[in-house]
Amino acid sequence: MTDRTLLRAGHIVSMDPDIGDLPQGDVLIEDGRIAAVQPEISADAEVLDMTGRIVIPGFVDSHRHTWEASIRGVAPDATLDDYFVDVLDTFAPLYTPEDVYAANLAGALECLNAGITTLVDWSHINNTPEHPDAAIQALTESGIRAQYAYGSANTSLADYWFESKIAIPGDDVRRIRAEYFSSDSGLLTMALATRGPGFCVNDVVTAEWALARELDIPITVHVAMGRLAGRFGMVKQLHGLGLLGPDTTYIHCCYFSEEEWRLVADSGGTVSVAPQVETQMGHGWPPVMTAIEHGLRPSLSIDVVTTVPGDMFTQIRSAFGAERARVNADCWQANLPVPETMLTARQMLGIATANGAHVAGVEDRTGSLTPGKRADVVAIDATALNVAPVHDAAAAVTLCADVSNVDTVLVDGVVRKRDGRLVADVARARRLVEESRDRLLAAKEAKPAV
Repeated sequence: MTDRTLLRAGHIVSMDPDIGDLPQGDVLIEDGRIAAVQPEISADAEVLDMTGRIVIPGFVDSHRHTWEASIRGVAPDATLDDYFVDVLDTFAPLYTPEDVYAANLAGALECLNAGITTLVDWSHINNTPEHPDAAIQALTESGIRAQYAYGSANTSLADYWFESKIAIPGDDVRRIRAEYFSSDSGLLTMALATRGPGFCVNDVVTAEWALARELDIPITVHVAMGRLAGRFGMVKQLHGLGLLGPDTTYIHCCYFSEEEWRLVADSGGTVSVAPQVETQMGHGWPPVMTAIEHGLRPSLSIDVVTTVPGDMFTQIRSAFGAERARVNADCWQANLPVPETMLTARQMLGIATANGAHVAGVEDRTGSLTPGKRADVVAIDATALNVAPVHDAAAAVTLCADVSNVDTVLVDGVVRKRDGRLVADVARARRLVEESRDRLLAAKEAKPAV
């Protein structure tokens, strides 16, 4: 029997150029798939009234260290250099599988609550083989669409981030691939979260790239950020090793040379930008417009809730404001008018949805309200005082709305948030993550001083 849900009478911003915007329209969902998007649909289905709602594709967070939800806000004033010491060398070695489970469950539910329906979980916390199992279990239970990116252990800053000679354990990555990701068509898919040249010796870099390609999983790597990695020329080094390819996502990219931008674009690579972290922690200017100018489709990501908020509204506004501030300042200095290519509010919505799906490798199934794609749908309450009255629906989402306005969330056709409340045991998730916080703080206090 076909399971049907009808989203009725919403203001639809489809992000599909063939469908466009429908000031009043319906979305029919059949067995988790978008069957139709039209001004009016008649069907025998469960009806969700979208009157007064802006209906959009779910947001895509293309890079988040979800395991850090247990230590939310622990490094509010940190620079990137501080982060390595205060988080990776202080808390990460203390994490148990139970901590990873608690953080990933709370972090994934946080995403759903904020209208993020797809997450790239950059999980560099695999201190034991039980750690990735715990992370994947939590993602599965949350119901989010996610790419689980298997990363290294983090038991020693010196061992894992300074010319590291320790490769990600191939046998365990193969185990995880076989046990959880034998198919690439499920709600959860897999990637390899690598550290790259500068952070690792070349033998480790080549071994990790070879492992990902042996298993036919994409690669995701931080590059060109901050005082340290900004000087590594990581993409140029990868090119020298013959490792560039369309299967790789490059995160941050703030200090790319012109040559490196061309290398990424020519190789078919993708780009993830974390604008709030980059401006706040000293990674460099978020290169959203630069990526676009090189023919790339940049996505947005949260990165770390140790230091910044975990919602996409913040990232959209940070990128929009930072990019326009930079261009306005340059034009003022040169006494020139601003270019017509200035970022727009509607562009930002596409970057946070369709571009994110492209970067996460799931554009065939999400990122726009297109018939045939899976039903990852978010409805924003446009009757709230911070959103109403609506003149431009896309701008209302990107520049007016916030997490409190996320009314309804569906992932793969399943309602995960209804009438502003998560359909989940939020109290349990909060209790687990608070217990994890307390345990980690106690372990930190008990840790012998070096």
